[in-house]
Amino acid sequence: MAAAEGSSQPLTRRAKYNRDQEAGHDKLVADYFADEPVYPAEIFRRRFRMSRQLFLRIAGDMAQSDPFFTLRNDARGQRGFSNLQKCTSAIRQLAYGYAPDALDEYIRMSERTARRCLYKFCQWVVKLYSKRYLRKPNANDVQKLYQAHEQRHGFPGMLGSIDCMHWQWQNCPVAWQGQYTRGDQGHPTIILEAVASQDLWIWHAFFGLSGSLNDLNIIYQSQIFDDVVAGTGPDTSFTVSGVEYRRGYYLADGIYPTYSTIVKTVPHPTDDKRKKFAKFQEGARKDIEHAFGVLQKKWHIISIPARSQTPRRLRHIMYACIILHNMIIEDEGRAICDYDENASAGNSVPVSEEQQDLNAFALRNEYTHHNLQADLVEYIWNNAQNEPAHHMEDED
Repeated sequence: MAAAEGSSQPLTRRAKYNRDQEAGHDKLVADYFADEPVYPAEIFRRRFRMSRQLFLRIAGDMAQSDPFFTLRNDARGQRGFSNLQKCTSAIRQLAYGYAPDALDEYIRMSERTARRCLYKFCQWVVKLYSKRYLRKPNANDVQKLYQAHEQRHGFPGMLGSIDCMHWQWQNCPVAWQGQYTRGDQGHPTIILEAVASQDLWIWHAFFGLSGSLNDLNIIYQSQIFDDVVAGTGPDTSFTVSGVEYRRGYYLADGIYPTYSTIVKTVPHPTDDKRKKFAKFQEGARKDIEHAFGVLQKKWHIISIPARSQTPRRLRHIMYACIILHNMIIEDEGRAICDYDENASAGNSVPVSEEQQDLNAFALRNEYTHHNLQADLVEYIWNNAQNEPAHHMEDED
């Protein structure tokens, strides 16, 4: 009878603790944000992964965009958390992969509030900064990338390197585990496809497909060449060995398709020319592997198994980490390209369907792919130095 009249479980209320949020704010300010903080700038950068100036810029943008990131009283009229506490909690979770309540003793924030800070912070990073920090290269960017990559790697017409990375999904729903698990991984993962340039700037990111797919399946579903087919991209023509090509290219490993915009290594080189080309191609392609390493080392949350059960939240976290990664590169003056708000990315109106079909055919033209590779083999042999450029160690 009791079950028919209502739930037999007793009502419970969430426990309330007097955490003294104001004391947490005061200690945080004294440690990092006072005129003479306890910890100097280099310690701030190591723990927050960025300069104090950049952090305060992001925190200020958050406060202007969402009242959640301002200091407010709760429903009981008690003081809430400051903008600095909320943004610090989110950044520390991203940087160290902390459990949401790991900083409770320091920031005085509950697990529920800390988790909410993380998700809201990532959502607003994506909303506020995607246009600038996840943009496609415009015509000016393309020329700067060409110059930097030819100078560094010896490859004219190179836009960057492309590859994929898996993020283990610890709390993948049981019903989805078969879809998200691949044999060589042994556990559910979600895949990130990315393009990085020599400065480790990530120009393209496509995240969310199941880990059972391989790189070839991913690129067929990716949007990386949509502007090429639609005719809306910038002019990326270049000349190598006296031959003009209409589109720049990405360096990739052997599994990728033989597109006219992808350059792969020579799998079994038999002469000195092709051996040198393979050595340079494989060395230059490490840009994207280096970028993945720095990204995971800087933001540990994506190097440990993902705890969220919602793919949408994981997408926000991944894209936020990539955007913050690019923001730090720009803030430290290491970016090859400067942002120009007035620059045009290309044609805004897609070409006709007939022309799109022709563009798609040109993109998949194996003849152009092999000719480009042959011209690059000659160019590398005649112009490049004897040894490919070496990469610096991953940054902390």
